[in-house]
Amino acid sequence: MAASWPSWLAAPGAVAAQFLGVLWLVSGTTGPWGAAATAAAGGEELLKCEDLKVGQYICKDPKINDATQEPVNCTNYTAHVPCFPAPNITCKDFSGNETHFTGTEIGFLKPISCRNVNGYSYKVAVALSLFLGWLGADRFYLGYPALGLLKFCTVGFCGIGSLIDFILISMQIVGPSDGSSYIIDYYGTRLTRLSITNETFRKTQLYP
Repeated sequence: MAASWPSWLAAPGAVAAQFLGVLWLVSGTTGPWGAAATAAAGGEELLKCEDLKVGQYICKDPKINDATQEPVNCTNYTAHVPCFPAPNITCKDFSGNETHFTGTEIGFLKPISCRNVNGYSYKVAVALSLFLGWLGADRFYLGYPALGLLKFCTVGFCGIGSLIDFILISMQIVGPSDGSSYIIDYYGTRLTRLSITNETFRKTQLYP
């Protein structure tokens, strides 16, 4: 004859099931699944538009100043271009407002590098060096009056100095004396100088 449990005392299987249910509920609200559920419910902070991945936004080309051939808003070697998040993306724009984008609203401004120019044209410098370099016109134009006078008095160091200056100016190694850059077409050929410092990351060379 099977023993019967009192009505006020639940069966051992039911008690175990209730106990496991309580444990599952606690772990679900405090564990990683609970965090995911909280994020899905809107508890996680909304992503900023500048943190979007490549392909989730498109940036326009900068507006170029005809006189300087650099972006019109170039300041301290940095300019900014507007970027538009893709349609149906929701993020915080540059003003901090939560926005659901349709593809036509500006989400953020992306910084790009630009150069400091001060009126010295690369084409003019090369032309002066080629045709009037033996008179020192190129050095006078770039702001080196002493070297220009010396070249004028020595007829471009007997032509050797004129040839060397033409090569250095053509390769953009010699530039204006004030440290600015040449005015070169924005989409033209430019020299990019690369330098290595103690903070430069060096990738380990793997040999076969």
